[in-house]
Amino acid sequence: MENKTICVNAVVDYVESHLDGKIELEMIAEAVHYSKYHLHRLFAETVGMTVHDYVQRRQLTEAAKLLIFSDKPILEIAFQCGYESQQSFSAAFKSMYKLPPAAYRNNQNFYPLQLRFPLCRNISILEPAKQNIRLAELADIPAWMDLMRLSIDGYPMMDETVYLKKLKGSILEKRALVLKDGNILIAAMAFTYAPGSIEFFGIHPQYHSCGIQKLFLNTLLETYLPRQEISTTTFRVNDKADLGHRKRLIQLGFVEKERLTEFGYPTQRFVFTPPKKEEGHIHEK
Repeated sequence: MENKTICVNAVVDYVESHLDGKIELEMIAEAVHYSKYHLHRLFAETVGMTVHDYVQRRQLTEAAKLLIFSDKPILEIAFQCGYESQQSFSAAFKSMYKLPPAAYRNNQNFYPLQLRFPLCRNISILEPAKQNIRLAELADIPAWMDLMRLSIDGYPMMDETVYLKKLKGSILEKRALVLKDGNILIAAMAFTYAPGSIEFFGIHPQYHSCGIQKLFLNTLLETYLPRQEISTTTFRVNDKADLGHRKRLIQLGFVEKERLTEFGYPTQRFVFTPPKKEEGHIHEK
C-alpha cells in the first residue's frame, strides 16, 4: 500500500509541475523510476482513471481557467496546455466541456473538470456496513463539497452556489446520507422521497471497489424508499467526461430511460425497479 501511495503521489506531483507542456506516460515513468506498465496499472487502480485521462482533465481544467481569467489567445492557451494545434485543443475541450473554447470564454462560468487528486493514505474500510451510513449534518458540508468536486467528474455546468443551497435543504429535510472511513468522508448521497430519486451520489475514487454503491442502494430500499422505484440521471453513452458512472448504475440494476438536458448538459435518466415484495430485500452478493 505504501509503495502504491508513493508511486501515485510521484505521478501527481510530476503532472502538477508540468501542466504547461506536453505530458506523456513514458516521460512520467522515466521521471518517477517506474515501468510505464506498472505505473499505468497502479495509477488506474488508485485514482479510477488512466494517467492519460488524468493529464487531459488537469490540463483542460487549466485551459478553462485561462479562458475565463486571462485574455490570452486560444491558440496560446492550446500550446500552453500541451496541444499542438488549436484544432486538436478545441476538439478535446468541447468533448469534455460541451462547448468550444470561445463559447466557454463568453459564458464566464469556470468549473474544474479535475482538481489535483488528494490521495487518502490510510484506507481501513474493506467491507463497510449499513449501520455506518448516517444522516448528514450541517457540519458535514465542507467535506461533502470536497467530495462533490472530486467525484462529480467536473460536470461543467455546475453552479456551486445553487448546489450548496440545495444541499443545505437536503440535510435539514433528512434527505442526505454520508459514510466515513475514520475522518474521511468517502461517500455521500442526496435523495428525494416522492418521487423516489437520487439527486447526487458521490464516492471517493479510492473506494469504488468496496461495494459502497450497492450498500447505499440497499439502505434506500430498506429504510428510506421501501418498495419505491428510484430514478437518477447521469452521463449519456459515449460521453468522454464519464469515468464509469453509467456502468456502475447498470451493474446495480438501473435501466436506461429518456435522454434529458439538465442545466445545459446532455444527460440520461436511469430507473431502478425494486423486486416485488414477496421476493424480499436485495442482498449483497
